[in-house]
Amino acid sequence: MTSNQNPKENRRGFLLAAGSMAATPLLAQAGGQAAGRGAPAGVANTTQLTARRKLGKLEVSSVGLGVQNMSRRYETTIPNRAEMLNIIRTAYDRGLTFYDAAEAYGPHEVERILGEGVAPFRNKIVIATKFGWNIDQETGKRLPGLNSRPAHIKVVVENMLKRLRTDRIDLLYQHRVDPQVPIEDVAGAVQDLMKQGKVLHWGLSEMGLKTLRRAHAVLPVSAVQNEYSMLWRGPEEGVLATCKELGIGFVPWSPLGIGFLNGAIDANTRYADGDIRKGETRFAAENLAHNLQLVELLKTWAARKNATTGQVALAWLLAQQPWIVPIPGTTQMAHMLENIGAADLRFTPAEVTELNRSVAGIQVRGARLPDAVQVFSGVEAPAKS
Repeated sequence: MTSNQNPKENRRGFLLAAGSMAATPLLAQAGGQAAGRGAPAGVANTTQLTARRKLGKLEVSSVGLGVQNMSRRYETTIPNRAEMLNIIRTAYDRGLTFYDAAEAYGPHEVERILGEGVAPFRNKIVIATKFGWNIDQETGKRLPGLNSRPAHIKVVVENMLKRLRTDRIDLLYQHRVDPQVPIEDVAGAVQDLMKQGKVLHWGLSEMGLKTLRRAHAVLPVSAVQNEYSMLWRGPEEGVLATCKELGIGFVPWSPLGIGFLNGAIDANTRYADGDIRKGETRFAAENLAHNLQLVELLKTWAARKNATTGQVALAWLLAQQPWIVPIPGTTQMAHMLENIGAADLRFTPAEVTELNRSVAGIQVRGARLPDAVQVFSGVEAPAKS
């Protein structure tokens, strides 16, 4: 059987999903705008998200909300629960209908927060969540490795439904590919859940292209969720083309580059122990000055379009394909409003060509993890014994 995951990438994904890293206070976004954001006065307060897009046959708002950090921020502080519920509900009031969670976030607690937050309008929105990490279903304890055994998937989904206060999951992803379980068996388990009405659509996250094709052949995949932004363009090396060919939607996680593209990081930023950016050489001092050219480019376009750098970065993703739906996460009301405002930012075809050329001209230096084999571009990792 072919494995699609590198162990170091698995570790990185789980750390990110679990929210157990500690971020430096310098990166905390406490109400004020970060350097380079400079939103025009009143823009965020008047935003109404009306545009819709399709992930396969599933219709969602053109920008979603990642709720990963609503139980614990990167800097390990605990957000105010009432405010997180307020953000979730205000997003809906402003037209957002696509919410993204996972059992690994918390673990479990983010699904509880989301379930409580959307309860008043559950039937009018789309809930996406993910299985695949090896998490004790009774205690929430993180156990080693991955677990996509069919029987386990079914138990996980039953518990997800309880935490989310719902009778079905609109979009269920496999969070990471389990090399011990054939993807056909995973698809079969999800298909059983679909027959029971407990799952409506399914997707994969950070898989290889062969795995995606095999999965889609058994049970049509609605969406792929991978990291994608101006800072990490790996999906352009095969994944996006395959999604287009197969009619699969694409959902970029970390569309703002873990705070980089909205100006939250500069040459003076230092990272606390446990912050994933401390271990990623793309944020290291020897590479940061070069990579900050992206932020300078965004500042130029933000001034040109009367927007913020983050809005330009999100609008750039939206302009790449009509079936791309970014899910920026935040624990700040102002930032959520700013993010959904990106859907109103339009580029002419000439501007898209110009911006694409400029982005392509800045070759990001450094990696997401040291010595990591980047399988996210669609390259299959070697089989493991």
